[in-house]
Amino acid sequence: MSTHETLLSAKSVCAWYGAAQILYDVDLEVRRGEVVALMGRNGAGKSTTLKTLIGMLAKRKGSVSFLGQDISKSEPHVAARLGLGFVPEDRRVFTDLTVMENLEVGRQPERRWNDGSAAPVWTPERLFKLFPNLGEMPHRPGGRMSGGEQQMLTVARTLMGNPYLVLLDEPSEGVAPVIVEQMANMILELKAQGVSILLSEQNMHFAELVSDRAYVLEKGQIRYQATMAELAANDEVRRAYLSV
Repeated sequence: MSTHETLLSAKSVCAWYGAAQILYDVDLEVRRGEVVALMGRNGAGKSTTLKTLIGMLAKRKGSVSFLGQDISKSEPHVAARLGLGFVPEDRRVFTDLTVMENLEVGRQPERRWNDGSAAPVWTPERLFKLFPNLGEMPHRPGGRMSGGEQQMLTVARTLMGNPYLVLLDEPSEGVAPVIVEQMANMILELKAQGVSILLSEQNMHFAELVSDRAYVLEKGQIRYQATMAELAANDEVRRAYLSV
């Protein structure tokens, strides 16, 4: 199996909240070992895209396949069991459970790639190397942590499921600069371990630090796609779709 194998593929994906259509024929793909940024302003449809891919929106159409399996009409737990991780923007840690207990909730069996080689395996010990802050407070309840620490705990809990690919919603949003830097390092470390990532992001600087390719969304449609370097060099596209 080549490392360019497509893990996640979406074709002509549309989604609605009630009667309001939010996504219009979104096409995207994420290949093994790559970090892809889904860029756009607030309200462009980035979070909706991630939720639709994992199956959280009841009203959706189009084709979504993960590891060659059709998950277009599946519930979110089906994708999660297949090894698609999701880190929502609103963190959703279990506030009355400790760090260790939150991690245990996310635990899933070890996985293998199609060619039989072992996929990355995560344990609390490995995660505490990746997130030293969490390692210092294994018995602290989730509700007694800062926003940035909760953000890390949500990522760590998702990794306990040993995902092949992680959907990461706005990782740099509303956290302190030092945490943003740790998030960037964490994403590069995951990529080095062979985990693919699709992240929704507004922060161009952050996306440039970590991403290989980018899709730009505007009003629920993909308006531009390119390598991250090409997007960074294209002032016209950035002004049109990303500048506030």
